[in-house]
Amino acid sequence: MRKQSHYYSVLFMFGSLLYLPLLLNATSISPQEAENHEAEFHYREGHEKGPSKWGELKREWEVCKNGRMQSPIDISTYKVKFIKNIDHKKVYKLSNSTIKNRGHDISLKWHGDAGSIWVNGTQYPLQQVHWHSPSEHTINGRRYPLEMHMVHQSNVEKVKNKIIVNAVLYKFGKPDPFLFSLRRHISSMIDQEGKERKLGKIDPNYIISSPSKRYYRYMGSLTTPPCTEGVTWIVNKKVQTVSRGQVMLLRKAVHDSAEKNARPVQPHNEREIRLLLPNV
Repeated sequence: MRKQSHYYSVLFMFGSLLYLPLLLNATSISPQEAENHEAEFHYREGHEKGPSKWGELKREWEVCKNGRMQSPIDISTYKVKFIKNIDHKKVYKLSNSTIKNRGHDISLKWHGDAGSIWVNGTQYPLQQVHWHSPSEHTINGRRYPLEMHMVHQSNVEKVKNKIIVNAVLYKFGKPDPFLFSLRRHISSMIDQEGKERKLGKIDPNYIISSPSKRYYRYMGSLTTPPCTEGVTWIVNKKVQTVSRGQVMLLRKAVHDSAEKNARPVQPHNEREIRLLLPNV
């Protein structure tokens, strides 16, 4: 009987050792810690990966801290320079697309020719669109509930500044028709970073329900790491409307560290801001 008891004791100890790694893995990392590990950068000020620390996280991100032409900025309307008849036009068309939860935002990407922005005869094809809440740019110090970025990039080698971002600000009001059409797709990828869905053909002309004829333009940067400079920003003067529910859905879908995924405004450093009335 004593031998049999000793046998079961050894067996129990051996089994416990087999399960010990599983128990340690289950208790040593909390869900929040696991999420923090996955996020390359955070939007929370004061966090070790927050906006003020982006330039210290990777060598290739140093411009986030040291750059002189960083975005977003506050657009003070009394300081803008008014310019008429700029060669600026948009020609968009249907193209296949996918929507993706990138963790820090929801983005819609086109595959193929979705059209372009033309500036001074140079073509900048549309690549993708994504959303930030609250807005990243402010107007006379006012921050809006939502901002949308349509990202265009030239593939012409001789073009120095290859990226143009067309930005739209939103205030609370009637639901945005384009976001309304995406609601089920966004709902299906809540807290599912990396998930994407094919949308079929999407016409970029319907993204902005009431296009503006006046634009603020200035030179800046990407608003997420690596904060690349030399980006031409075109910020629509006309503010669109969005419902509170639509904004909450966009926030709910992304990573906890990006529920409010707006980078703080950056120093102007004496950059010129122009108010354009382009030819349409």
